[in-house]
Amino acid sequence: MKTLIEPFKIKMVESIRQTTEKERIEILKEADYNPFRIKAEDILIDFLTDSGTGAMSDRQWAAMMTGDEAYAGSKSFFRFEKAVKNITGFKHIIPTHQGRAAERILFSVAVKEGDKIPNNTHFDTTRANVEFNKAEAVDLVIPEGKIPTLEHPFKGNMDLKRLAEFLEKNHEKVPMGMTTITNNSGGGQPVSMENIRETGKLLHKYDIPFFIDACRFAENAYFIKLREDGYQDKSVLEVAQEMFSYADGCTMSAKKDAMVNIGGFLAMNDETLAMNSRNLLILTEGFPSYGGLAGRDLDALAVGLEEVLHEDYLKYRLRTAAYMGERLTASGIDIIRPTGGHAVYIDAKAFYPHIPASQFPGQVLCAELYRKGGIRGVEIGSVMFGRKNSDTGEEIPAEMELVRLAFPRRVYTQSHFDFAIEAIIETYGERDKAKGLKITWEPPFLRHFTAKFDLVD
Repeated sequence: MKTLIEPFKIKMVESIRQTTEKERIEILKEADYNPFRIKAEDILIDFLTDSGTGAMSDRQWAAMMTGDEAYAGSKSFFRFEKAVKNITGFKHIIPTHQGRAAERILFSVAVKEGDKIPNNTHFDTTRANVEFNKAEAVDLVIPEGKIPTLEHPFKGNMDLKRLAEFLEKNHEKVPMGMTTITNNSGGGQPVSMENIRETGKLLHKYDIPFFIDACRFAENAYFIKLREDGYQDKSVLEVAQEMFSYADGCTMSAKKDAMVNIGGFLAMNDETLAMNSRNLLILTEGFPSYGGLAGRDLDALAVGLEEVLHEDYLKYRLRTAAYMGERLTASGIDIIRPTGGHAVYIDAKAFYPHIPASQFPGQVLCAELYRKGGIRGVEIGSVMFGRKNSDTGEEIPAEMELVRLAFPRRVYTQSHFDFAIEAIIETYGERDKAKGLKITWEPPFLRHFTAKFDLVD
């Protein structure tokens, strides 16, 4: 059949409040043109993030009913630990309430001022946690990963030549190296098995631990199965197990590919690093067998790690992004191609060529999509990754100006996506009327979450 149906049935529904364009214009003003500041009840289709926004399955809800809420050594923890070890093979599994808590703990115990952390591309919280510890987050994605419309099967790959040169000069200041799978900041693009393996080899040459940011490991594994020679006959689990075999540990926001609403973990092989991490976990998150989570959350997470590896789900997941991407591209809208697994990334610089980076075209597009269709996306450009010149205070723009439309797992149907596509195309037709934005207030870290904007005069 040509039609790919959702591989699930709907047992419970949540009503969506309809708003008018006139109402949304006022809501935007009240929210200072920042989608994060808009109330969820005023959103028609929420593509802000795929983190913790998915719908859990009946099996996950059932597992929550068997959650063991013992403070120490609960049965839920051991079920969770078994599920994580089955996929990653790492010896030490440390639960946290979400991914950025795992990052904070890891970088707090392993990173010091002046260190340098190479990655294909650090995402926002990863970069912020590195920089909070006064270290430098170094992005080394391949050149193809910075050209939105260029077709390449693994645009998330680490640039191995640049990594080798970087390590030769800086290895004494590198406490660990990372790779993000899939590469969120670069369009949800996958990393090949060969690239993961060779990245590990380069780091291990200097005895530097290799960590994977594993938020979307299952999507990455399925891309490898589809695109990389030698993996077509392997299960997604086998591909994932091989990916992790080349690393020394991982961080994970389980709110992505473990399909839960809260949770994460830090995993590793090094016993001393694990001991130091658990000590900080006890101080800030909770006892090592719950790590800031309820037992029922750990049980739901364990089931989600099994369900995310089902190929019918992954086929549907990747096809959803491809479907929207094909429709937008056919309408002349530039996106990052090929589409990734969890989102479609619109090239806001191409969408609004008349709006300079200093006026944040991605943030403008987010505001316009909400005005036109009640759709909430997120800017991944100069608001999120821009810098200020320390001497002049002027904005240093990001390399790309993108808007990410991230899809909650098992939440929206094809009609929702068709509506969103229609709204994006209509917004594109009105692109010449859009005005730039200026920042009126911003915090010192992760400004995109809470910054305030206003229209440029």
